[in-house]
Amino acid sequence: MSRPGLEIADIFRAHGPGWRRANAGNVSLTQLKVMSAIEACRTEALGGHVAGCAKCGHRHIAYNSCKNRHCPKCQGPAARDWMEARAEDLLPVEYFHVVFTLPAEIARIASWNKRAVHGLLFRASAQTVMTIAADPKRLGARVGMTSVLHTWGSALTHHPHIHMIVPGGGLSLDGARWIACKPGFFLHVRVLSRLFRRLFLEGLMALHRAGELAFFSGLEPLAQADAFAEWLAPLRKSEWVVYAKPPFGGPEAVLAYLSRYTHRVAISNRRLVSSDAGTVAFRWKDYRIKRGDRQKVMRLATPEFIRRFLIHVLPGGFHRIRHYGLLASAQRKANIARCRALLGARCPGQEPPEAAEVLPLTLREPCPCCGGTMHIIEIFRRGQKPRSRAPPRKEAA
Repeated sequence: MSRPGLEIADIFRAHGPGWRRANAGNVSLTQLKVMSAIEACRTEALGGHVAGCAKCGHRHIAYNSCKNRHCPKCQGPAARDWMEARAEDLLPVEYFHVVFTLPAEIARIASWNKRAVHGLLFRASAQTVMTIAADPKRLGARVGMTSVLHTWGSALTHHPHIHMIVPGGGLSLDGARWIACKPGFFLHVRVLSRLFRRLFLEGLMALHRAGELAFFSGLEPLAQADAFAEWLAPLRKSEWVVYAKPPFGGPEAVLAYLSRYTHRVAISNRRLVSSDAGTVAFRWKDYRIKRGDRQKVMRLATPEFIRRFLIHVLPGGFHRIRHYGLLASAQRKANIARCRALLGARCPGQEPPEAAEVLPLTLREPCPCCGGTMHIIEIFRRGQKPRSRAPPRKEAA
């Protein structure tokens, strides 16, 4: 795949130094590290290697990736590796996609309290699904789910929501049988919405009582318990957005879908249109348009574009992909094995062996000229230049 004509890294390299000076004292260390990582990604600053083809002698230089989870260029390989590791967890059942979204008023508070509020969003949404699914009047089963946090809208605004992928069924409460949901239907979204609203608001009040919430930009009075309770009152009656998409076509479709969601960043390089000293233009999708072409081009002042990108930087150590219920890490393997046995599905170990393992000092990708094996013939460190010569190459996305 050819390199996009414009990248986030280009914008950061050209305008990042000035933006940092103008916003000194208002940018977190984590955000500064993300900017530096993206600027250095796949450049001499991180070192790299020279690869040569054993058949035709073609050579090319590849610089190391920053591997930062917010870098658009690093997420493709990371998603591929993550999906390969998770493929064995898939079951031969329908899978459902459920989305939990926070109201705009709470999203504003979340932007100042990312670790606390986003963590609560994970917990409340997972508890909602597990509680309703376990109800004998609903499904009466213990279910599992993979939850992925996204904090952005298409226009880079702050829009925290959870994408949850759930198998269509679960273990009976005694673990003796598999209980499947109705074909094409998981759980009532209205019931999910009401419980999610209650659990989240209860959790938010608990965070407030514990002094774990900070308020700015005119909302400082909400630090008082009475003012905060009064401010939350209308949200207890409003409709919270929870919706379920149609089930996937099968486990393979789940893998393809998850690979697009698990490691997505706020904006990909391919959505960028142009950049100059004053503005950045990018493509976005206007979901307010019900029919017709939703694709539009938005132009933001360059400092505002950088600010919007950085508001989606997560706190250090905060996991944006989490597993709950049957898929929680502690008992995942045992639970998956039990589900497979009850479904009569073959274990991954019974599948035919895959292609031979890539040998050390060889690349997974073949030679772009002849398809031969590419060997690493030189490794150079940060700041060094390779001694081996190679023709100019088009960098992979």
